[in-house]
Amino acid sequence: MADYDYDVIIIGGGPAGASMARIAAQNGMGVMIYDKRKELGEPVRCGEGLGEREVLSQRMDIPKQCFSTEILGAKVIAPNGKSIVWKDKDTRGWVLERKMFDKWLVELAVEKGAKVKTYSRVTDLVKKDGKIDGVMVSQWGNEPFEVRAPLVVSAEGMESIVARKAGLRAMSTLYDVDTCYQYEMKPYDHENLIELYFGTDIAPRGYVWIFPKAAKKANVGIGIGGHLTNGKKGGNVEGADPKVLMDRFIEGHPQLKDSSVLEDFGGVISVGAPIESFVKDGFMCIGTAARQVDPIHGGGIALAMETGIMAAGVAAKAHSAKDYSEKMLKEYEGMWRAGPGKKMAKRLLLRKVMEEVNDDDLNHIFNTITDADLQKIMDGNFAGPVAKVVAGRPQLLRVLKALIA
Repeated sequence: MADYDYDVIIIGGGPAGASMARIAAQNGMGVMIYDKRKELGEPVRCGEGLGEREVLSQRMDIPKQCFSTEILGAKVIAPNGKSIVWKDKDTRGWVLERKMFDKWLVELAVEKGAKVKTYSRVTDLVKKDGKIDGVMVSQWGNEPFEVRAPLVVSAEGMESIVARKAGLRAMSTLYDVDTCYQYEMKPYDHENLIELYFGTDIAPRGYVWIFPKAAKKANVGIGIGGHLTNGKKGGNVEGADPKVLMDRFIEGHPQLKDSSVLEDFGGVISVGAPIESFVKDGFMCIGTAARQVDPIHGGGIALAMETGIMAAGVAAKAHSAKDYSEKMLKEYEGMWRAGPGKKMAKRLLLRKVMEEVNDDDLNHIFNTITDADLQKIMDGNFAGPVAKVVAGRPQLLRVLKALIA
C-alpha cells in the first residue's frame, strides 16, 4: 500500500459494503468504508425481512439485539381474501432491527481490520493516466479531499452516483422500480408470519406487506409500479399514490384501522434486471447499486451480503496479483450470473408474467395452488403449478406459457 492510502475504498456501509469489507480485511487488504449517513442503519428503508437459509449458508449467528422477531413463514392473500400459508424450513427468518443489524455488520468488518468513516460523502472519482486511482471525499460537508486506492467499490444503493461516474449504466426506468411507502404501527397481533396482500385495487403491479415485529408492532408498507405513479391510471386506482392506497388499506383492515403510526417513510426499490456490467478497471459495483435485488418482492439484504462476499474473494485475488483490471475483476460478475443471477432471472420472468394476470385470474390461481406449489414457484420450478392452473382455466395458457417455454 506504499503508493496508496488503502487497498480498497468501499462506498456505503450497508449489508453489501460491510460484508465485502469484512472478507477483504480478513484476506489482508487495507479497507476503508465511507458512508454518507451520520448513523449506520438510519433511516430504515425496507420491511427489514431476512431469510434464515441465506444467513446460515454464510455461517453467521445474528445476535438477539439485531432482530425484532423470528418469522416462521408467509401468508399470501388473494384479491378475494383467499389465503395460502407457506410455512416450512425454507421460510424461516427474522424481521430485523436495521439500525442495530447494519452497525453489527460493520463492526464485524472493523474487528477484521477495516476502517469506517460516517457522514462522509464520496463526491467523485480520482483518475491517474485515465484510470481510477481513488476518490474525492467530503466529510461533514467540508471541502472534498483526495483518498487513493487501486480499487473502488460502489455499494451505494439505488443512487449509484459514483457507479455512473465510473461509466456503468446504473440507471433504472420507472417500470423497473416500485415506489414504496411504509409505516411502523402498533398494536398488531400476529402469528410470526409475513403477510402479503395482492390485487389491482390494493396495490397495482405490487402488493401490501405486513412484517410483524416484537411488542405488538409491525412494518406495514406498500409497493406499486413506479410507472403507475405520475398521475397515470393503475387498474381502478386514479393516480396510484402509494401512501393514499396504503391509508385506504389500513382503514379497511380490522386490526390496523385502530393502530397508531410510530414512524413513516417512503422510497424506491429495484424490481428489474441487474445492470449490464458490474466492473470496470479498478472498479466494482455490488448489491442494490448493481440492482442485485429480488424482482418479486424487492428484497436485497441477503443478496447484498452474498454479493459482497463474492466480490471480496475476487478482490483479494486481484490484490495478490496486483492486477485490478476489468478482466481480472470480471470473475466476480461471472460468479454472480452463474449463481444467484440465474435464480433472479427466473423471478423476473415470473414478475413480468404475473403483470398480465387480472384479479379474477389471480383468485383462480390462489384457489388452485397449494403451499407446496408456491414453494416450487419461488424455486423457479413452474411446470407443475402452471399445469394445475391451466387445467381449470385453459385461457391462461396464453399468459403463463412463457414460464414453461
